[in-house]
Amino acid sequence: MIDIGPRIQLGLISESPLRLAGLFSIFDLPVLSGKIPLIPVICSIPEVLAGLTLDYLILDLHEAGSSSHFIHAILRVRPGIRLLVVGPQGNDDLAVEVISAGARAYLDLDAEIDLVRRAIDEVICGNIAAPRRILSRLIDRLLTVRDSSLTNAPPQLTPREKQVIELILQARSNREIARSLGVSTQAVTAYVGRLMRKTGTDNRINLAKFMRKRPLL
Repeated sequence: MIDIGPRIQLGLISESPLRLAGLFSIFDLPVLSGKIPLIPVICSIPEVLAGLTLDYLILDLHEAGSSSHFIHAILRVRPGIRLLVVGPQGNDDLAVEVISAGARAYLDLDAEIDLVRRAIDEVICGNIAAPRRILSRLIDRLLTVRDSSLTNAPPQLTPREKQVIELILQARSNREIARSLGVSTQAVTAYVGRLMRKTGTDNRINLAKFMRKRPLL
């Protein structure tokens, strides 16, 4: 029996056959070296809520009524799913709302398929994928929330970790950080992981929130 290796199940939800066909073309892209192949699973919100086993899920929110209600419902029942949302272009309020609700990515409806695939790769690496303006707005919103952890002792960071933090606070992606520092994207991913462990945060938005409130830089 041939071992085909690990695979990632990626659910696709859209009531539009045209949008669904566009999303399905993700799987026509070649699998890059070091990346885990994706398996498409066309499904519906009721199937997901009923317990359909998935690793990741792309939700065409435009077809679902452009409301974060569906995100809350899915993550309440299936908290382990990493959710990527495709929504109306230019609706920044909605984008901030869905990321705040727990989605790991927000993409405009007209996003090119290679951009969607890059967003999937970012989410698989544990990052949040969204336009920089959305990440900046989300950080600003989070900064208005009281944080009792400010009384805790600040983490000790290396000079390189401080450089990475400075760029994260500018809403730079891992790829952009790697280019700025002259290191590999994998190295940046490792730095971000260490920073999350040191700060007790679970994603780069909360990491940025944590570090913005501390005079370490």
